[in-house]
Amino acid sequence: MLGVTAVAGLAFAGQVQAEELRLLTWGGYAPESVVKQFKEETGIDVKVTKSNNEEMIAKLRATGGGGFDLAQPSQDRISGAQAEHRIYKPIDLSKIDSSQFIGSMLEATKTNTTYKGDVYGVPHVWGTSGLVLNTKLASTVKDYTDLCNDAVAGKVSYRLKRPTLIGFAFALGHDPFAAYGDKAKYEEIMGDVEKKLISCKANVKTYWEGGDALLSLVRSGEVVAAMAWDTGGWKLNNDNADVTFVAPKSGALGWIDTFVLPKKTENEEAAYKWINFVMRPEIAAQITAAAGNFTASKGADEHADDKLKAQFQGSFPQEDLDNIKWYPTVPPGLETIEGKVLDRVKAASSN
Repeated sequence: MLGVTAVAGLAFAGQVQAEELRLLTWGGYAPESVVKQFKEETGIDVKVTKSNNEEMIAKLRATGGGGFDLAQPSQDRISGAQAEHRIYKPIDLSKIDSSQFIGSMLEATKTNTTYKGDVYGVPHVWGTSGLVLNTKLASTVKDYTDLCNDAVAGKVSYRLKRPTLIGFAFALGHDPFAAYGDKAKYEEIMGDVEKKLISCKANVKTYWEGGDALLSLVRSGEVVAAMAWDTGGWKLNNDNADVTFVAPKSGALGWIDTFVLPKKTENEEAAYKWINFVMRPEIAAQITAAAGNFTASKGADEHADDKLKAQFQGSFPQEDLDNIKWYPTVPPGLETIEGKVLDRVKAASSN
């Protein structure tokens, strides 16, 4: 026979058991098959609201961090938003199964989402930009600055956007992210990048803007070496085995969409259950199939489609995976510096 205390304890447990998890996320990150499996295992319904970074922050600002139990902003949209709006609550890392995460990604995200000593995010879906190459025709290209080699003159393409500035800075031996807190140092680094990009203009077939346009240029052979994203390179590889995504020697540039707890989450335990559930390798592979990008789940690539698994493992040996340069939050003022550099590069003569 249960005592009064035990009965009260059971009643309390019943009250706090989350029956619904309100998830604010991106398209493809919570496919129906995964939601169904989660409910079958836990009894918890998942109410999915699809969004993007700007909308996520706006929704949480409007409610002071309420209305959702778990959200998925990019890692560079966390510490700044927390400092300004106080919309998140710290992650209890003891409730996360860290063994399921790729270690370097977990550590990078913890560092980049720390505010006043507390960690606010752990990694989920990620992707990179780096080099998309015809490996037979652009075999000399190993890093971003190799796009300026004579061997690929006139057959190069990249965007005049900040990822190009950051990539070239790393390839020139700088660490632009380490200089984020020093505007003078950052301007000095961008000055070196500007000179390199201007000297490289004659090599550039075109500065691409739309992804479809770049894919067409590579398919036609007009471009044999480009700065682009990993999934674009793998898509091209499906048509031409010589073309694929290559992680640059100085490091691919990475973005990570995270898991964060809104400040007024009501079903925190359900949020941790969801995180640990979707980070299982076999579940993570289902999310990769739906979203098109890999997750930070360790070993999930082994459960991916055979073709995608081979492409991923070919592009990212362990040392290249651990060498990804993850975007931190951009401090105020740096985008103005970058914009002026890009304008000058655009206006410069290609002679």
